[in-house]
Amino acid sequence: MSQTAAGALNPGVRKREVFAWAMYDFANSGYTTVVLTAVFSAYFVGAVAGSAPWATFAWTASLSLSYAIVMLTMPMVGAWADRHGAKKRLLAVSTVGCVVSTMGLSQVGPGDVALGVVLIVLSNVFFSWGESLSAAFLPELARPEALGRVSGWGWSFGYLGGMLALGLSLVVVIQSQAAGEPATQFVPMTMWITAGVFSISSLCTFAWLRERAPRRSGGGLGQAWSQLLTTYRRSRRYRDFMWLLGCAVAYQGGVAVTIALAAIYAEQVIGFVQQETMVLIFVLNIAAAVGAFVFGHWQDRIGHKRALSVTLLGWVTTCVIAALTTTKGGFWYAAAIAGLCMGSSQSAGRALAGLFAPAAQLAEFYGLWTFATRLASIIGPLTYGLIAWGTGGNQRLAIASTAVLFVTGWLLLQRVDVERGRRAALAAEA
Repeated sequence: MSQTAAGALNPGVRKREVFAWAMYDFANSGYTTVVLTAVFSAYFVGAVAGSAPWATFAWTASLSLSYAIVMLTMPMVGAWADRHGAKKRLLAVSTVGCVVSTMGLSQVGPGDVALGVVLIVLSNVFFSWGESLSAAFLPELARPEALGRVSGWGWSFGYLGGMLALGLSLVVVIQSQAAGEPATQFVPMTMWITAGVFSISSLCTFAWLRERAPRRSGGGLGQAWSQLLTTYRRSRRYRDFMWLLGCAVAYQGGVAVTIALAAIYAEQVIGFVQQETMVLIFVLNIAAAVGAFVFGHWQDRIGHKRALSVTLLGWVTTCVIAALTTTKGGFWYAAAIAGLCMGSSQSAGRALAGLFAPAAQLAEFYGLWTFATRLASIIGPLTYGLIAWGTGGNQRLAIASTAVLFVTGWLLLQRVDVERGRRAALAAEA
């Protein structure tokens, strides 16, 4: 890491800590890339549920159930972690839970819809807890003026991890398909690969990342709940953070559609085969890594709000192209724009949330951020699934409607005053 990079860090933060923190993004990205996006989603709809009319809705409903659980639990988990200085301990628990349940997905075969639903719900809940707890370390590591670029380092590094897991899985798929093996033979192996990359890559996170939050006296779940109620009563002080949460509910709903349904749309509407879909997602991850890294530096220069605004307009363009194109080539253009916007919008939102979070309540505020993003992950894919189901499978209309979510997010973002939101966070620390 360069001298310039070192200048982006808070006093006392070592370079290897930032590497260890970014390695968690590297570790867990394989789960979203392989399980939720490229492989298991299409496998669940096509093989496990037998391409039944309700299959896409069953997939989106499973994800929605998991996100509802996260919404109800993560703010409390975050408040408890702040009070007990336990972000790292809870991160370890969530990591083990996601790895084990991802291994369990290797046992899901045709007709095992109930088992698949249970394991997807469990694995996604553990993944989401871990993602939120990891994000709460960001303001401890980076200076306020460098949150964008450090967040971008993590997101871009994360997409490299997603590409590693997907690349290894792609090798298995190509070899298996060349040998004439069905998906029931090679998809389980991709689940083991994903779990393996996650578990091994996260080891340096737990070896080098420090827990800086002090343990405060007393406090069980009741006191954590009391802290949440206090934050709610003071919500007018944090109105810019609340506007940001509303913005996140809208635009992250659209991002969730891409994560959960890109492979399904590519195969069932555009005509991709599984191998082509995996290559598409691989290239999308390259674009996302570039977008996160470049936009992370750019947003520190032009401002978090302006950078996020640009990416949301890019998302609207993506939805329009995806809905109108009838060729694989046209869909590749949409995927390239989506990749650039995915990395940058995810990174920008995480950095902006960190700017508005008081130092003593990082896990709590990121728990609330997770509440918003998981509510979005219910609204986006579930709306998509309902539109597709209600229109007899018209997924083009469903993807076009997703543009409305990004437009809504852009409009809500205009209400955010970054300087006022930062002052409110600093006042809470005084």
